[in-house]
Amino acid sequence: MTIFDWLTVVAVVIFLLISAFYAASETALTASSRAAMTRLEKQGKRGAGIVNRLLAKRERLLGAILFANNLTNIAASTLATGLLLAFFGRVGVLYATLAMTVLIFVLAEVLPKTAAFNMPDRVALAVASPIEWTVRLFAPILRAVEWLVRLILRGVGLPVGKIHSILSPREELRGAVDLLHRAGVVEKLDRDMMGGVLDLRELTVSDVMVHRTKMVMINADDSPREIVDAVLAAAVSRLPVWRDSPDNILGVLHAKDLSRALHAAGGNADKVDVVALAAPPWFVPDTRPLYDQFKAFRDRKMPFALVVDEYGELEGLVTVKDIVAEIVGDISNEHEIALPGVLVLPDGSVNVDGAVPVRDLNRAMDWNIPEEATTIAGVVIHEARSIPEPGQSFTFHGFRFHVLRKTRNRITALRVTPLARKATTKAG
Repeated sequence: MTIFDWLTVVAVVIFLLISAFYAASETALTASSRAAMTRLEKQGKRGAGIVNRLLAKRERLLGAILFANNLTNIAASTLATGLLLAFFGRVGVLYATLAMTVLIFVLAEVLPKTAAFNMPDRVALAVASPIEWTVRLFAPILRAVEWLVRLILRGVGLPVGKIHSILSPREELRGAVDLLHRAGVVEKLDRDMMGGVLDLRELTVSDVMVHRTKMVMINADDSPREIVDAVLAAAVSRLPVWRDSPDNILGVLHAKDLSRALHAAGGNADKVDVVALAAPPWFVPDTRPLYDQFKAFRDRKMPFALVVDEYGELEGLVTVKDIVAEIVGDISNEHEIALPGVLVLPDGSVNVDGAVPVRDLNRAMDWNIPEEATTIAGVVIHEARSIPEPGQSFTFHGFRFHVLRKTRNRITALRVTPLARKATTKAG
């Protein structure tokens, strides 16, 4: 072999290494985490800023990498073919084709892309600057190619420059969190908290409010002593005050205001005017999104509101604590489901109060019962299309629902059993 032949071999190796570099760069840049790069850029990482700029013009980035990659592959193949032709004659074309196919496929494609795929963020930061110079170098050629490609795509009726996502950005973020949870990177509590934040715009006040049947209220016509006893016995600090009818709310009494008034009156409850102490009531519609209500609580510096329906009838109450609980959930130890009205049985089934919200049950048990109604009893009634009697059972959504108790037209207790196989038929 002459010196020229050795130089040709060296050139082929160099071109294959360059091709491997661009193959790894393509995989690393496209697989890198946009969230991680954005965070690193805010922390002052220069390479992360370059990666974000390159990904902002993804079409030009991929064009530059593919152009450089194909250029080096073709150059390496051409040189190898010429060298083997000189040694083996016409059959050298066959040898060159086989040899370069193996070398390019293994060394310049599979190997570098596999390595980059296993650590995309690190490789992306390392190759960011050279790739940026590559994009600048081929910019005139790429502009012409982009123009030609767009012209062809528009000619066949394909949209260009628009990304049509199946899911909304919030749903994509929720899917990313679920994926990280399944991979063991994000814990269940963190996943639930992130999901709670994303749900604030989708849930309404009626989804988290305390129903009027569970509200603790004060009758203004009761004697002062009875009112004081009721406030002291209540587990809440704010109590609506009504007269004549529970729908006629005069105000909201704070236990602390009552305590101050009693102290000023020397402990004589008869000298305390409860109605005068009550703050004006704040009514909000049951259809208001939780996100808007949370902002309203913050703006008004008032953590308590009464909920009314479209006819102005009292439906319940909502507090800032109810909204925060949708985000952080209830505090519990690792062996306990801290959800009132839920009792986990040894066989894996769960006794549930009919008024337990479906969303809370799904979060506590990590289930996926469709939220066709607010409460678990509502889901059963929705699916059964009737008000079931105690003893009836229904199977749907991969769960078996057995009605335990009913009071008038309300299902008060159910037993829910997850099934191994998802059943679609109903049994009555």
